[in-house]
Amino acid sequence: MAETLLLELRTEELPPLLLPKLGQAFSEGITLGLKARGYCPQHAPYEGYAAPRRLAVRVTGVEPFQPDRIIERKGPAKAAGHDAQGNPTPALAGFARSCGVAIEELKTSVDSKGIEIYLHRSSHTGSTLAAGLQEILSEVLAKLPVQKVMRWGAGEEQFVRPVHGLVALHGSTVIPIQALGHQASNATLGHRFLSSGPITFHRAEDYASSLEREGKVIASFAQRREKIKEGLEKAAKGATLLSAPELLDEVTALVEWPCVYSGTFDASFLEVPPECLTLSMQQHQKYFPLGDSKGTLLNRFLLVSNIETSAPDEIIHGNERVLRARLSDARFFYEQDQKHTLESRLTGLANVVYHNKLGSVLTRIERLENLAKWIAVALDSDPKPAVRAARLCKADLITEMVGEFPELQGVMGTYYARHDGEQEAIALAIGEHYRPRFAGDALPNSLTACTVALADKLEVLTGMYGIGQIPTGDKDPFGLRRQALGVVRILMERSLPIELPALLQHSASTFPNGVLAEDTAEKLYAFILDRTRNLLREKMFSSEEVESVLCSSPSRFDHITARLEAVKQFRLLDEAPSLSAANKRIRNILRKSEPLPRLSVDSQFFSEHAEHQLYEEILRLSPIVEALLSEGDYVGALKVLSSARGPVDQFFDGVMVMADDLLIRNNRLALLARLDVLMNRVADISKLSN
Repeated sequence: MAETLLLELRTEELPPLLLPKLGQAFSEGITLGLKARGYCPQHAPYEGYAAPRRLAVRVTGVEPFQPDRIIERKGPAKAAGHDAQGNPTPALAGFARSCGVAIEELKTSVDSKGIEIYLHRSSHTGSTLAAGLQEILSEVLAKLPVQKVMRWGAGEEQFVRPVHGLVALHGSTVIPIQALGHQASNATLGHRFLSSGPITFHRAEDYASSLEREGKVIASFAQRREKIKEGLEKAAKGATLLSAPELLDEVTALVEWPCVYSGTFDASFLEVPPECLTLSMQQHQKYFPLGDSKGTLLNRFLLVSNIETSAPDEIIHGNERVLRARLSDARFFYEQDQKHTLESRLTGLANVVYHNKLGSVLTRIERLENLAKWIAVALDSDPKPAVRAARLCKADLITEMVGEFPELQGVMGTYYARHDGEQEAIALAIGEHYRPRFAGDALPNSLTACTVALADKLEVLTGMYGIGQIPTGDKDPFGLRRQALGVVRILMERSLPIELPALLQHSASTFPNGVLAEDTAEKLYAFILDRTRNLLREKMFSSEEVESVLCSSPSRFDHITARLEAVKQFRLLDEAPSLSAANKRIRNILRKSEPLPRLSVDSQFFSEHAEHQLYEEILRLSPIVEALLSEGDYVGALKVLSSARGPVDQFFDGVMVMADDLLIRNNRLALLARLDVLMNRVADISKLSN
């Protein structure tokens, strides 16, 4: 009879950042294993549980026995089963042996490709749920996303944390399985302090409700998260939560019975930059900082306790004392750092190794100054603030505050630059030059900040790529993919009129001779172009549209989006399919005829009216298209080009390009070459014919 199956693995406190993944992998693995073996229907519902000290899953409609089944094994093709003398080949003999039967007992069948093959069918009696679940559990535990395991006690068992119990219940029946040194039962333990003694489950369906009622444990990760969220909103009393979203998930993974309490700290600490205070609260203590309606930090915080009490004063005051010590440290670091200017710290960066092949952080700063100046001049802006910001942008790396909180690099540089009396544009550029730090992050705001951000990212890309630190698969230790996307986004979204290949060449020239591979700039451009393809596809441009623009290896990335939008509109025109197909035909003809013996067109060699007509159309359209392109009107240029459809169609209908007369043939090829250049000034429209 089908019943609900419950499986719980009880452990010591699991890693909080890993808990959601562990819970999902455990519940999905067990459920999929049951479905794959036929113990429950494919549509059988299940619910996973993940709490600090347990992983569990409850699956509905699980049968006590696996159904009998026929298993088919496909062997070699019949044609390859015997040699010329009619003797069985080693492949056929080996297949029969692996099936445990004589060759004569094998069947034949035709596979999906119409090939006759040898086949072995065998019937298997279904296993008991205990046997199947034991196998499934062992497989799932071995595949959980755990990088490091540990041993405990005197045994040899290994898991991410010590295991203290196993529950396996089918309906009301305990399933006799074992895992990690424990035999299954129908009893578990609840909250460490709010419950006492074993909690016995009489039916699998009662798991979550019994554990919550008797054990003071909310087993569902989602339910605990929602309870914490509601508690925070209520306790905030109209204030704004300033915490990072991921803190809620981390705290959910730390408590079994969440209770939210409110605390305060001395308002004098608000003189310290709010980023220091909020990071100290969140990272060290897992507190939730609060702000007013404008987002200004208040001297209040919320904490999520694992203890429920009607008199929480002792818990609150204890946490306030701990926080006071943390904030005192932050204030001390801030005050000490302000005793030294950013400029005075630069000499210390000479002793900080950037990379053993690329020198110190100070030598890197010299390259950043060089690059920032070159970029600023290329953008026709004042290079002085950009060079100054590039000089100071890494100085905060050796401050006390950044040493304690590496996440604040750049942020503290902005505060210290203001304290030193630097221009506001320079101070802001120091903080913003790290942007964008992740997908969807904000870009630098000012031109000075964009200049320094480009210099920083290009220096990393050029240096690391040039010494062979190229991303492979999922390995990208220096974040070069992220840096490349940052360069592309800044150039495109800030519309910076700069030639990327020239910029890459100059970036490579800032390194000492012999340090980088000779073709670094060229290969790095190809790498950045690939990142651009991925980014543009995410922006809802089709692969054909993206390739039509990028296949020509554009140097100005600030024009790419406008060209793509023009291509998208061009594809809506009635003339687009015909012109795309014609352009593809032109490309094929020219490719087969390379190298062209002549590139100039001479009208005296025209013998067909369609040739004259097409030539006149090219002469008419060329200045119009050039004028539109000079104004950046790519849509207008493509619409004008669409009017060439008639002459193009008539040319291919009435003219034999590959004429016997060599002069006429070459002239027609030159005419097509000129048309090809004109038609593809915005994008290679031959890529759009698919």
